Amino acid sequence: MLENYLRPVFSRYCVDGIATHLAAKTILQPKQITLLAGLSGVGAGVALISQSPLLACILLLFSGYCDILDGAVARKMDSVTSSGVVLDIVTDRLVEFAIILGLYWISPQTRGFLSILMLGSILCCVTSFLVIGIFSVNNTEKHFHYSKGLVERFEAFLFFIAMILCPEQFRLLGSVFVILVLLTTMIRVSEFLQQGHYDQDD
Repeated sequence: MLENYLRPVFSRYCVDGIATHLAAKTILQPKQITLLAGLSGVGAGVALISQSPLLACILLLFSGYCDILDGAVARKMDSVTSSGVVLDIVTDRLVEFAIILGLYWISPQTRGFLSILMLGSILCCVTSFLVIGIFSVNNTEKHFHYSKGLVERFEAFLFFIAMILCPEQFRLLGSVFVILVLLTTMIRVSEFLQQGHYDQDD
């Protein structure tokens, strides 16, 4: 939700210039940046397990930045590919898993159930996102139909950072996260059904 308003401004001032430079110099290929996003995100999870919350936040923010940068560089180079999109989606999920694993590892006995709920809510949300994308006409700049929601990557990262920096509020933040992600799933599916993009015989 917030990403829809903040991302264009952030991209204009913090991403586009660097993307143009990288594309012109061919210093890094988009897929290499995607892998860098994945590695730094997994590194953030490892930092959490190693009880280094500040480092985890830095690595997570860097991962998020690279996740925006790879697409910008690909568009500048006119090299958006299906394999790049697949790699991006897979690494995004890997990063989310690594962060939730790190958050769980801090206190398995008290955080186990809520961590499972967080993973489950993400699973439902991503499934709805991808399946609806298959059956919807693509009218976005993305490689496939992109259905927006209450919680997208920007909001998820805000929740993760808040959980890292305010561990005493993990239960509250995690519960709100699960509710919002599931609500995103429900709204997305409901809107899809209301638009009539389904087989009447189903």
